Amino acid sequence: MKEDFQPTVYILANRRNGALYAGVTSQLLQRIGRHRDESFGGHSKRVQAKMLVWFEQHGTMETAIRREKQIKKWNRLWKINLIEKTNPDWRDLAVDFGFPPVWAIR
Repeated sequence: MKEDFQPTVYILANRRNGALYAGVTSQLLQRIGRHRDESFGGHSKRVQAKMLVWFEQHGTMETAIRREKQIKKWNRLWKINLIEKTNPDWRDLAVDFGFPPVWAIR
């Protein structure tokens, strides 16, 4: 994964089958850090969604935003199926990028 500008749609969870948050960013690693240190407010902060459980990179920000809007309209089961298709164990994918496990930052 490139660490510079890379449009990415992502889903965070607070636990397996817990609260979900879908977002879009051009710098995923920086955004994960903001969610984890709670400097990024809103729904994700209220429900403590800090675990990266799914992400998808795009060639342009326009396609990433379109995909994020599509996913946000989906029902919960569709989002869960999307996550479990590539991450059936609901692993915190941010650990693969050097972030500590969520339980270590609570």
